Amino acid sequence: MKPATHRPTGIQGLHHNAYRCRDSEETREFYEDFLGLPLTVTLELGATKTGRSCQHLHTFYQMDDGSFLAFFEAPDMPFEFEDHHDFDLHIALEVEHEHMLAMKEKGERLGMEVRGISDHGFIDSIYFRDPNGYVIELTSRKRNHDEATDPSQNRAREKLAAWQRTKRAANDTHAESA
Repeated sequence: MKPATHRPTGIQGLHHNAYRCRDSEETREFYEDFLGLPLTVTLELGATKTGRSCQHLHTFYQMDDGSFLAFFEAPDMPFEFEDHHDFDLHIALEVEHEHMLAMKEKGERLGMEVRGISDHGFIDSIYFRDPNGYVIELTSRKRNHDEATDPSQNRAREKLAAWQRTKRAANDTHAESA
């Protein structure tokens, strides 16, 4: 359910998010074998749009809503893979609460690092790392989700404005003391 204040944007939804991967097969094992997202499209790219020769593989894993997570393996292009902090970068996928609990148990049984359950007030979440170092969050909505995400009820803009005022005041104080 969309909040009462939702206005059409012309953006219909997410088709895919794309990320680099170290190895397409180990990525497939995590996303298809562990998470259960079917590999539905594989594109082998032999040239860039500028005509440069390349050997890249682009894979797509489909979610129940029809959107995709996609990955590029580009062995000829250096890329710094890092274990990101959750706040820096994570991929949050919505699941039913029972499915989240089953995936937590599955990950623990397989010896994976599983963090959570984290209570965020309107969602509960657990966290894994994929073979590329990306944090994968499985999240389930709580009963109050729609009310909690309705900006006419949660004062989201006012909270953001207060944050900005506090941050500016701290920066101004820091600049004066420097």
